[in-house]
Amino acid sequence: MEWTTSCPDWEKRIVQRQSLVPEPLYPEVADSAWAICSEFRLTDVAGEPLLGEASLPWLRDFVRVVFGAEEPETGRRHINEFLLMVSKKNAKSTIAAAIMLCALLMNWRKSAELLILSPTKEIADNSYKPIRDFIKADEELSALLKVQDYFRTITHLETGATLKVVAADSDTVSGKKASFVFVDELHEFGKQAKASNMLLEATGGLTSRPEGFVIYATTQSAEPPAGVFKAKLSYARRVRDGEIKDRKFLPLIYEFPRSMLDKGEHLVLENAYITNPNWGASVDAERITQLYSQAKEDGEQAFKEFLAKHLNVEIGLNLRSDRWTGADFWERNGDKRITLDFILRECEVVTVGIDGGGLDDLLGLAVEGRHRGTNNRFALWNRAWVHPIGVERRKSEESKYLDFQRAGDLVIVERPGQDLEELSGLIKRVYDEGLLARIGLDPERTHKVVYTALIEAGIPEELIIGISQGWKLTGAMAVAERALESGDLKHAGSPMMAWSVGNAKVVPSGNAQLITKQASGTGKIDPVMATLNAVTLMALNPEAKTNDAFMAAIRDPIVV
Repeated sequence: MEWTTSCPDWEKRIVQRQSLVPEPLYPEVADSAWAICSEFRLTDVAGEPLLGEASLPWLRDFVRVVFGAEEPETGRRHINEFLLMVSKKNAKSTIAAAIMLCALLMNWRKSAELLILSPTKEIADNSYKPIRDFIKADEELSALLKVQDYFRTITHLETGATLKVVAADSDTVSGKKASFVFVDELHEFGKQAKASNMLLEATGGLTSRPEGFVIYATTQSAEPPAGVFKAKLSYARRVRDGEIKDRKFLPLIYEFPRSMLDKGEHLVLENAYITNPNWGASVDAERITQLYSQAKEDGEQAFKEFLAKHLNVEIGLNLRSDRWTGADFWERNGDKRITLDFILRECEVVTVGIDGGGLDDLLGLAVEGRHRGTNNRFALWNRAWVHPIGVERRKSEESKYLDFQRAGDLVIVERPGQDLEELSGLIKRVYDEGLLARIGLDPERTHKVVYTALIEAGIPEELIIGISQGWKLTGAMAVAERALESGDLKHAGSPMMAWSVGNAKVVPSGNAQLITKQASGTGKIDPVMATLNAVTLMALNPEAKTNDAFMAAIRDPIVV
């Protein structure tokens, strides 16, 4: 049987409120499942309607395609992995309850395990309570199923199958052989560095249970996606768009088309239905309008969270009101073609900035090149290193660090001195190409950490200079902001740099503004500070090294 789980015309369909879900492979099984689910009673809704009476077509379509993927003759499920991303208040907990209770009722395997995995106890309760209420409102279900509130467990008295709702940790899921798994609020798992292994444990039972499925359900994150959430969402989008052919994975993602985001049409409340398929049912239009107005008044941070949770807008750079102005123009200047090799090939002169280097810091490197034959076109490439102790002390950032490591932007050091050796080696490459003008670093802090390593690598001492920090970097901030705004400064589009730029908080200092590590908290900004050091040197307009005037400048270095 030929089928596809991609939906390449999703942008048109989602705007026109057409279904994003394919027809079920086995309609008779799909019909049986919906017949069961539609009889569940919603006791927390006015009038206590049946689910079938209160549901909009998209929810029915999703239930049908999940269960309609099982071949009745063999019991094998031909689509066994689903990702559902909807905005907040779109009945996600109700969907979890209905699908998993239906799976418990339709399951044929004796003593099967069914699992709803939630990141916290509170979220677990949100899924368990609707299941309990469905059962209590139906005499037949009450006779067939044993409810144990304390353990958040439902037991089928005939098959011995159990449905458990648990708050996740490695001990909770270790050794599980669940046939059916519902993972709630996947974006929260993205903040946990070990979540990938935990989910692998939780879903491992599917390898020997061909009738099983796993459903990942989530809203968008109020922070840039990270960890297992970022990976799973990226994969789901590529399946949806037809870039990856995976007929056993079905994505259902309610988000704005890129063209609407670029035009700002996601800010028009009349378009909110696009990411809220339950618009007019569990999602109240008047309440969303009220929350929109309140978030606008409460500032950019509150508005960012509103966009993420109620409109499923993926957050890129942090939109705090105290952000660095350069952050407003950062993302649009990313260019994946920019690498260190690109700079060495295309640029006539290079400046280097370094910052950080403590065991609890990132050691940030910035390489800025000026394009050959120009005075105002620049390319920037960054890398950073972090010691394991820095990862351990920043548990809240660990999943992001691992993402950056996979992207090749961050090196997690494995042996003493590795960071200084690799940093010095990269800079030596620039020097050997005859492009290096100067290296700038914090004279009181970073200088003491990396100076010896640079000298031992063969970098002339006269090329290593101190860059005054604090308010004296205000000029570099202004230069970088203007170059980003005009598009003259392009960078490698590094996720690590986007994160670091988003972390940079600006505080007033007399008549100036400055970025400080103290104001930025746990979010590291060492790569940004390294960039400002490189920008400071490039702003001196160094000559290409073949120029005699430049050689004279090296002999008589300027202290900045």
